[in-house]
Amino acid sequence: MTEREDIAAMRTRDERHLEPLAWAESDELLAVRAANDPAAMTELYRRFVVRVDRYCRRRLQDPELAEDVTSQIFLKVLEGLRKRRVENVASWIFTIAHNEVVSQYRRRREFVGITEAVLAGGDDGMLEDTVITAADARDLRALLPLLSADQQRVLELRLAGLTSLEIRQVLGKSRSWVGTTEHRAVHRLRDLMTPNHPGEER
Repeated sequence: MTEREDIAAMRTRDERHLEPLAWAESDELLAVRAANDPAAMTELYRRFVVRVDRYCRRRLQDPELAEDVTSQIFLKVLEGLRKRRVENVASWIFTIAHNEVVSQYRRRREFVGITEAVLAGGDDGMLEDTVITAADARDLRALLPLLSADQQRVLELRLAGLTSLEIRQVLGKSRSWVGTTEHRAVHRLRDLMTPNHPGEER
């Protein structure tokens, strides 16, 4: 069975009505097994497919296209797991999802600048509802290593389309922790991306 057939087999049940299950095994350990164990890959798929599919539908506004893109995402997940061990599975999977959606937007020539969204600031949902990204996304991602590890993880998940609630669930953190960490990350990026920002003291 090919990788594409493997993914198609995982769709034999209507996974849109399934909620991610709370398995005892961590995502990272499961991912190690999923590289060569179809049952483990199916379980990993079940954990993430609802959120990945929801993310694609929300961003692409096309159910059929979203379904195709979701399948492509999990093909890349399987391919990636066979090449290397992943440290943070949730962040990694949603980064793949994010990149696939960006590819679709590029084909449509519909862009929203990631730097514009970050510099705009705003409320808790500021990135969730506005960020898709453009060719200059690499500029922002090049700055992520200058943030703390926690700030990087929160911002990467936010840029991948997760809501605050989903980020809290992925990281096992409180609402205040996620909000504070994201707030500090965005302000740090603002300073890095606009050297003459009025609030910068350096």
